[in-house]
Amino acid sequence: MDLRAASLVGATFTMGLVTGAFALYAHAIMPGLKTTDDRTFVAAFQSIDRAIINPWFMLTGFAGALVLTAVALVTQLGKDPLPYVAAALALYVVVVVITVAVNVPLNDAIKAATNLDDATAIRERFHEARWAAFNLVRVVASSLAFLLLAYSLVVYGRSA
Repeated sequence: MDLRAASLVGATFTMGLVTGAFALYAHAIMPGLKTTDDRTFVAAFQSIDRAIINPWFMLTGFAGALVLTAVALVTQLGKDPLPYVAAALALYVVVVVITVAVNVPLNDAIKAATNLDDATAIRERFHEARWAAFNLVRVVASSLAFLLLAYSLVVYGRSA
């Protein structure tokens, strides 16, 4: 397998991993937490967020998707898969910007809360609906990026 193929496979794989994580939050974690009392919500969200910030997820998912998609873009310059890889990268850049500008600051604020006796106020300041809405945008954008990368593999295969 050459670098062009390997970068496409790696980008597609890592984009799938990160998309799955965002989708799990949208379809299971946040709906499950939504039904809990305020203290449970805050404590559980803090624990989940601390757990997901780990080298494996950051390297193989979040950052891996960005880096490997960028590498795939460079290796596809002048080749048939380029437009699909470029569109996937653009979509994933949107995901990264949303994550850094919206979701991470909300995550950091809830993680910084130490007095769970005031869990209702902590949860209100978290802006649960805003977090979930922007996460849904991440799900849609990263899913489209994944599909574009998967299709770029098809295009690569046809042109190889």
